[in-house]
Amino acid sequence: TFQRQLQQSDCQNVLMKKVFDTHMLFLQINQSAAALKHVFAALRLFVGKFPSAFFQGQADLCGSLCYEILKCCNHRSRSTQTEASALLYFFMRKNFEFNKQKSIVRSHLQLIKAVSQLIADAGIGGSRFQHSLAIINNFANGDKQMKNVNFPAEVKDLTKRIRTVLMATAQMKEHEKDPEMLVDLQYSLANSYASTPELRRTWLESMAKIHARNGDLSEAAMCYIHIAALIAEYLKRKGLFSMGWPAFLNITPNIK
Repeated sequence: TFQRQLQQSDCQNVLMKKVFDTHMLFLQINQSAAALKHVFAALRLFVGKFPSAFFQGQADLCGSLCYEILKCCNHRSRSTQTEASALLYFFMRKNFEFNKQKSIVRSHLQLIKAVSQLIADAGIGGSRFQHSLAIINNFANGDKQMKNVNFPAEVKDLTKRIRTVLMATAQMKEHEKDPEMLVDLQYSLANSYASTPELRRTWLESMAKIHARNGDLSEAAMCYIHIAALIAEYLKRKGLFSMGWPAFLNITPNIK
């Protein structure tokens, strides 16, 4: 009924936020497996009708939805896990189509961020969650329409990275009293995101905090200078800054 109003400003409007928040309430308050089946169907329709609300402009709605669906991927009910995995696959596929079959950068980024949050909030990562990741991979492998594009490979890469984050976080918990080992794990995680600057920055910031806490100030400074170089390089590519990362070469050759 309110489709025109919802589509105003590329779906970035107050009414859209209210409708979206109402949908999210169904996932935030415990429901029966039968009710959740209908919630997932409603969300599939919602994403299908208003993709620009999730894949354009601010990433808030995309991030919130990824967080709630991932939480359902860890659900006790096997049928809810399967439904949530199917919705997540549909969501990534919509992102790929919205980006003219180029990439799923936004959903990739928001899902990794949501996983990192959920590790702290809900302790995900057990066999239930691993089962959901396997279901998503199976969807990607069996999707005949996506056979000749790089979408299945992107889905595989994402699930692999989620497993890496889960594994690294488990190891970090194990070594939380060993600062050198902890920073080493953070460093390898930051390096695995060399191609995703926002997440690389997140892990570099996390590393800097550990260094500062241990009184290793030159190491913390090295993390911050790498963050600054990432931002400088981004601004250079946007045509807003002339130098890029070489601007920091006179401080440290390590910036390369």
